[in-house]
Amino acid sequence: MQLTPLSSSIGASVTDIVPGDLGDEPIAAELLGALEQFGVLVFGDLHLDDATQVRFARALGQPEILPLRTGDHPEIFVVSLDPEKAASAGYLKGTFYWHIDGATDDIPNKATMLNAIGVAATGGGTEFCNAYAAWEALPDDEKEAYRDLRVVHSFEAAQRLVTPDPTDEQVEEWRRRPAKEQPLAWKHRSGRVSLVLGATSDHVVGLGLDEGRALLARLESWATQPQFVYRHEWQVGDLVIWDNRGTMHRALPYDAKSPRLMHRVTLVGDEAFA
Repeated sequence: MQLTPLSSSIGASVTDIVPGDLGDEPIAAELLGALEQFGVLVFGDLHLDDATQVRFARALGQPEILPLRTGDHPEIFVVSLDPEKAASAGYLKGTFYWHIDGATDDIPNKATMLNAIGVAATGGGTEFCNAYAAWEALPDDEKEAYRDLRVVHSFEAAQRLVTPDPTDEQVEEWRRRPAKEQPLAWKHRSGRVSLVLGATSDHVVGLGLDEGRALLARLESWATQPQFVYRHEWQVGDLVIWDNRGTMHRALPYDAKSPRLMHRVTLVGDEAFA
């Protein structure tokens, strides 16, 4: 197995590995270390079936079990904008904005793996940014100013980006998911610090609404500069895993009628926001 960095700050390609190796515990341990180091791991041309993808996920951690079974593997979440292929198609346009999965939970997802079953002819790539590197590159005076700030995250904030003029019924549905206050600068048990930003971030505690939102927008622009970002252009058979705790990600827009189809497995988190 070979690991080759994809940029100076984020991402590595994994080569010289075959699907049969993916459940091997020493290999899984090495990959977990690489995931924390690089943030994103890219496996090209793997063509995993669902059973192998789930077995690999179990070697890396605890897969999330979905409440609605869509096939033989309740760990598999189908990602498509076509409602005939994915029950979640209606809200997936929200993934076109930078975000961290589980930002409204006490414990966010540990990592996510996305398996390309079909790809779009145009668009549909996925971008990732290194939220650790973005924090580390901030000037010291800004780190000091932001270190103790808290941000309120909500599902509603993310959905308003897609539907800016919602009905009362839509707002009521969104608000069934409670908002959650999180640190702007998350100090991890490793000692590293990452920025917690993205589409769910609504306002900064203790700052005026406009002032706080301007700060969040500026920091998101900072964190998603090219030097902190890796863009993956999908090919059928690719598998990509990212460390959800130290990265943000977003899908790039694509035609809902395209054949783009992903099978996603999410690993349950094991580190609370602090």
